[in-house]
Amino acid sequence: MNEVFRKRQLSLLLKLGLFTVIIAAVHLYLFKSFFSEEDVFFPLWQIYAFHFLTVLLIYSVINYKYSNGKTMIFNFFMGGTLLKIILAFLFLLPLLLSDMESKKPDVMNFFIPYFLFLAFEVHSVNFFLNKRR
Repeated sequence: MNEVFRKRQLSLLLKLGLFTVIIAAVHLYLFKSFFSEEDVFFPLWQIYAFHFLTVLLIYSVINYKYSNGKTMIFNFFMGGTLLKIILAFLFLLPLLLSDMESKKPDVMNFFIPYFLFLAFEVHSVNFFLNKRR
């Protein structure tokens, strides 16, 4: 691997880690303050681990392809986004098939960070989408 690839990976890992900790802390605070009586299917840490790993995976593939000379990475990004949607559905499938009365807190706990992480991912990948060698 070349040095530029590693540098971009480390930079993303640090930014993504910080972003995850901040968003998770705010989410946990708000959830405990206003919705502590709600029963949830998924603990918040599992939701944030899912989002962290999917963003890291998509960015890593795009960074790897770009580092190896592929400058047209839009298709990789769209394929990764489609994969992320499928994985999100599979992640939520146990909840959707469960007999829990109220699924709304879990759905909100999942999709609010989903869109925040998607915005972070698009912002991070934007460098590759706009850059031409």
